[in-house]
Amino acid sequence: MSRVFVALGVSVDGYVAGPNRGPKNPLGDRGPSLHEWAFKQQSFLRHLSLPGDGETGDNDRVCASIFDRIGANIMGKRMFDEGEANWPANAPFNNHVFVVTKEKRASWERPGGTVFHFVNEPIERVLERARDAAGNKDVRISGGRDIVRQYLNAGLVDELLLSVTPVIMGEGLRLLEGVDRQKVALAIEETIATPQVTHVRYRVKRA
Repeated sequence: MSRVFVALGVSVDGYVAGPNRGPKNPLGDRGPSLHEWAFKQQSFLRHLSLPGDGETGDNDRVCASIFDRIGANIMGKRMFDEGEANWPANAPFNNHVFVVTKEKRASWERPGGTVFHFVNEPIERVLERARDAAGNKDVRISGGRDIVRQYLNAGLVDELLLSVTPVIMGEGLRLLEGVDRQKVALAIEETIATPQVTHVRYRVKRA
């Protein structure tokens, strides 16, 4: 069975987005600084069909390994709204993306193989659909914070990969705020430290 994982950039004080976020300010104030390291990687540029050679090394290998394993994505409506206003026509997924929303909307196919499906179903059923679409690959819970929290609290996440940047946000959305500590615990499986970011892979232990 495919694994379910979360891979997110996070500030050193635990934020995944800054304040004042929205379609005109994706990820909020200073939020994009959490991902500056990724924007420079060769695998990131190639995945988005962007020009430039990009960097290689440990950070690039982390990026490539994330892209390679994804068979389907699940995201919340607010993350989609921010992305729809800013992603290129060739959206940066290249697979099936299940958007959890109350909005009724037909599936939306984009150039490059990305297909957005808008679903108003229990998160367990959404995961079943994503697993079917993913085949032998894994399912990524892409964000935002609230949908990640729902899947963690439901005991449906196997792995949490945090790419921690030395940025102090001070305000915004804390990733693990509202996570039930009686249901979720973490065990470190791997760390990869670079001058720009530290990648920490956790196995999610369920109570």
